[in-house]
Amino acid sequence: MNSENQKTQQVLQEIEKVVIGKNEVIEKILMAVLAAGHVLMEDVPGVGKTTTAMAFARVLGLETRRIQFTSDTVPSDILGFSVYDKKSECFVYKPGPIMTNLLLADEINRTSSKTQSALLEAMEERHVSVDGSTYALPSPFMVIATQNPTGSAGTTMLPNSQLDRFLIKISMGYPDLESQISILQERHSENPLDKVQPVLDKAGLQALIDETTAVHVAQPVYAYVAQLAQATRAHPAVQLGLSPRGALAVCRMAKACAFLSGRDYVVPEDVTAIFSDVAAHRLMLNAKARMMELDAQQLAGEILKNVPMPAVRSGGK
Repeated sequence: MNSENQKTQQVLQEIEKVVIGKNEVIEKILMAVLAAGHVLMEDVPGVGKTTTAMAFARVLGLETRRIQFTSDTVPSDILGFSVYDKKSECFVYKPGPIMTNLLLADEINRTSSKTQSALLEAMEERHVSVDGSTYALPSPFMVIATQNPTGSAGTTMLPNSQLDRFLIKISMGYPDLESQISILQERHSENPLDKVQPVLDKAGLQALIDETTAVHVAQPVYAYVAQLAQATRAHPAVQLGLSPRGALAVCRMAKACAFLSGRDYVVPEDVTAIFSDVAAHRLMLNAKARMMELDAQQLAGEILKNVPMPAVRSGGK
């Protein structure tokens, strides 16, 4: 195992001290981090969304800020604002919490559409504009956002165009019985986050991101991703399928999956492992599908079954 793989495994081991019984979820989040993408975690309250995000913040050793979104949060609360400085006789930018490496955005769907748009535009453009001036965000920069299910009272559903800013959308789900017992036993006397130790820093994470970007993708794998995207667009239950940007997101996440598996090339199994998490929140189902209460995750799984997987030899060729 090379040093890069040792580091990623150490990250997973530290997170597992806090997030019990959810190894697949934390692996997917780490893949998104390695792909320099943003993560949206949607689930009912109390299953560990915020704790998971805070654990990643500590283990990655990055400068971190947290925003608790409410109905009265305004864009300047996130982006910052300009104030007049009497000494210099000019306006000075006062950075908002978005000027950090890892932003924890709690309950993003509890704030207004205007505030959501301000954050999500900055996520896409990697800079903020305040009073006509543009300020670049730090590098690396990523957002781990949480939201309650859209049926919850007081929530504002993110439109598809804004959901597209998130590389993946995942759910924690309830713990199994054994994990629940472990949580009950361990968390009466201590904060589980106190166990977590930093494994990386800004430079170390950026090096892993660069390594992930360099992972090789063979032409048959590119063709496979394109066929999957085309299948979403042709599905009778889908109004809007996977866009070219969404297909690129699948490739980025597949590279991270390969890197986490210790390979410098992508195989079709990497694509199938992450496809639903990348694609489902980008699919807009038609009215008939919504009336039938069809699930986008299930449709993504159905598409995976119907599109033949190419044969790729060792080395990704």
